[in-house]
Amino acid sequence: MLKKHPTHKLNNMLPANIWLGLLVFLEAWLFIWPLTVRILASEHHGWLLNENWQDLIDAIGLIELPRLALGLGMMIMSIGLLWRARIAWMLSLILLIFALILDLYTSKSHLVTIVLGIVLFILLLRHWQTFNRSSFAASSMYTIVSVSWLLFYAVFGTLYLGDQFKPPIEDPVSAFYFSVITMATVGYGDILPVEPTSRLFVVSIVIFGVTVFATAISALAGPVIGGNIRKFIQKRAMNSMRKNHVIVCGTTPLAMNVVTGLLERGQHVTAIMLPNDIHQFPAHTDVLVGDATTLDVLKEAGIQDAQYILALKEDDAENAFIILAAKELIGDGAGDGTAKTVSVVNESIHLSKIQRVRPDIIFSPQKLGSEILTRALTGEVIDSNLITQLFFNENKKA
Repeated sequence: MLKKHPTHKLNNMLPANIWLGLLVFLEAWLFIWPLTVRILASEHHGWLLNENWQDLIDAIGLIELPRLALGLGMMIMSIGLLWRARIAWMLSLILLIFALILDLYTSKSHLVTIVLGIVLFILLLRHWQTFNRSSFAASSMYTIVSVSWLLFYAVFGTLYLGDQFKPPIEDPVSAFYFSVITMATVGYGDILPVEPTSRLFVVSIVIFGVTVFATAISALAGPVIGGNIRKFIQKRAMNSMRKNHVIVCGTTPLAMNVVTGLLERGQHVTAIMLPNDIHQFPAHTDVLVGDATTLDVLKEAGIQDAQYILALKEDDAENAFIILAAKELIGDGAGDGTAKTVSVVNESIHLSKIQRVRPDIIFSPQKLGSEILTRALTGEVIDSNLITQLFFNENKKA
């Protein structure tokens, strides 16, 4: 017998998105814990006494700023993982990679965060199918977070390396301006990096900027474009199926049973229902939402290539209007004239009115039931000829 993976037992107790989100939050907390300890020890009071930005960053520690940015970013992504957001999963992987690189690069690396980061990266890849939600709101929020994180990195890095630019960058406004221009890869040339360190820093801003903006565009435009493409493909697929099919109008028990029976026999069916109707059609039924008494809806349902159109609504008047609309389209040459019309008559008093619109088949459950029951009681023969007569005879007389 195959042994279950340890994570399977954990998934049975807690969904993967929950415990993975909590682990990412824990990794983020461990990542910023050294700076948190210093703030709790009131070291931050001395930071505010520095006269320039470079001294302030030196007092905090140059390596602590990217650690803070990565930690806060992972905390925000952990919330998205709880929602099973695809964009949060993707950005969590990216942030974990940067966090591992930063931990391995620094002399004060923490073995716990390194090991946990590697394990988390593997687990996130293993459970990628769990994070399958893609919404415009979530993508927008995490796009803003990504751009904000990149701006934080670019602005503070530019301020720290300010004297390595020509002219020197000494204030946050100039640093913000240079960061945005560099992230956008515009490059006006009014501010230039002149030292190897500043040039490598600018290269990192360009690489991160292209990555973040490409991810943001795909995250924002992906659901919209993907949804439109999916709708277009589904519509084309449905249109290709609407040939030599049966159109069923209504959501009555009779309509649902007819649809189920036809589908079981391999017949293509298109069901037309009103927006507020409740139905129990099989899951793979081609359902068209609209008013079956209108010509446009019948055209969309493919009456041009249909074999039958069945008016099976509860209201006999609506059934009559459906038959009239179908007759109009067939008579006007919208189709090849082969589609047959079928109408149900729910109340016997409306039988003569339905006959006037001349459907090819009239089905009256009351008349059919009473005739069969009478013949059964009197011992008369019930055969296929009787059924055919009951369906077609009334229309021929009309």
